[in-house]
Amino acid sequence: MKAAHYQNRNMSFNRFYTYIIKLGILSIIAGLISGCANTSISTEEKREGKHIHFLYNFSTNSLDPHVDSSYVPLRAGITETLVRLDEENLTIEPWLAESWEGEDGQHWTIKLREDVTFHNGKQMDAEAVKASLERALKESVAIKHVLKIDEIDAEGYLLHISLTEPFPEFVSELVNPNVSIIDVTEGDFVNKPVGTGPFVLKAFTPGSKLELERYDDYWDGASKLDSVTFSFNEDANARSLALKSGQVDIVYRPEVESLESLEAMDGIKVESTATFRVHQMTMNMERKSLQDVNVRRAVDALINRGEIVGTILLGHAEAAQGPFLPSLPFAPTYKERPSGEDIAIEYLKKAGYVLKDGKMQKDGEPLTFTLLTYSARADLPLIAQIFQSDAKKIGIDVEIRQIDIPEEYMASNRDWDLATYSNLTAPRGDAGYYLNATYHPTGALNFSGASNPELTAIIDKLNQTVNQEDRAVLAEQAADYVNDHVINSFILHPSTIVAYNEGKVKNWVTTRSEYYMITNQLDVK
Repeated sequence: MKAAHYQNRNMSFNRFYTYIIKLGILSIIAGLISGCANTSISTEEKREGKHIHFLYNFSTNSLDPHVDSSYVPLRAGITETLVRLDEENLTIEPWLAESWEGEDGQHWTIKLREDVTFHNGKQMDAEAVKASLERALKESVAIKHVLKIDEIDAEGYLLHISLTEPFPEFVSELVNPNVSIIDVTEGDFVNKPVGTGPFVLKAFTPGSKLELERYDDYWDGASKLDSVTFSFNEDANARSLALKSGQVDIVYRPEVESLESLEAMDGIKVESTATFRVHQMTMNMERKSLQDVNVRRAVDALINRGEIVGTILLGHAEAAQGPFLPSLPFAPTYKERPSGEDIAIEYLKKAGYVLKDGKMQKDGEPLTFTLLTYSARADLPLIAQIFQSDAKKIGIDVEIRQIDIPEEYMASNRDWDLATYSNLTAPRGDAGYYLNATYHPTGALNFSGASNPELTAIIDKLNQTVNQEDRAVLAEQAADYVNDHVINSFILHPSTIVAYNEGKVKNWVTTRSEYYMITNQLDVK
């Protein structure tokens, strides 16, 4: 980023960001002293054969693929799903399944590949897949709701699946990493799931790293790599430093401020790829103040998208008006919504609030918000800080609360008003996943508590519609409803940034779905 860009930042943000950097210095130094905490291997450690060290931004304490919200087993190449996303054509393609049919949308037959074995050498047949799917349904209420499976029958390498109702997009939901196929006769799902992928899990240190080895009998051709270390560090600065020092080979989402220095280094390649993700302001509709649409409109008006894209993401993002990238066929065209402090005040006046003695209040009670954020996505706490600062200007106090695992916290606690949250909105190349998960009353990611009969009816109709043009119309209707009623507010579509040692790493692909990372094609030069 050029120097002129930095000169254009406002002074208040400069002071804030400098303060954040100063606060981070001690943790960075500590990370350097300890070898970037527990996420890197010693540079003195010698490995035989071809090895890659991948550093990810989310940590996990469980590798159970049926409930793990970080999807590490699939991303690390341990597990696979029956189908996968063709990211170029936004269609579903075979993976562990060879083909499928279900003309009525309710009764499906899936033909499995016959050349697949689990890492323990057992054959992956229909009985094994049935057992894995049934465990996923048992362990995850969200998966049970979304798949709508009533009964599964296994016959050789054929699965016969009956749903509780017609669901034409059933197969696309099998892309979900939480429906990964594992051998459920193996017991320790948390620490050592046994999958079908190109890499076998050899060791797992919760919250720290996985050690992986090539699976020689992998059905799609054994990897040329001998081993992979898949480690975690939620500190973006530490991730960048680990790549600069040569401790790791690939870094997922390095610290944005470090990109210029990374790009200047010989042999380091930085990729910035538009993905199906949105950063949003999730609103807890169960909180009294946010039940008024004008308060929600005021929150939306206070979000300074231009400043956030320019100063926090340094241009590696696109301001969002809705959940879907404008380039997707089911994304509505929105009228530009007015924003700014004056607009927010006008909305709050409509809600009965007045600015008195420097406080925005109603019936003598000040308007305050508890705003959740989490550090695994380094830009979200900074977005929260900007919102807090702008809200303060119109007399609203915002308490920022740091949490660790947002999905767990928001699902279990209702003591918050707002949350900066990041969500994949079209990882199947279709709108159905996000709309069902986020706005249907049974949705796993419905943290706002949305329960709107009209919106639910649109989503239910979408679930039973086959024709893609008709589906696009229904998806637009649902997104328009969300926009009109301000059920959540959308901030930006971030690019996924990956930096890696180009002199060593071969065949790395930064995917739009963010699902497929450690593959059998990954190699070293």
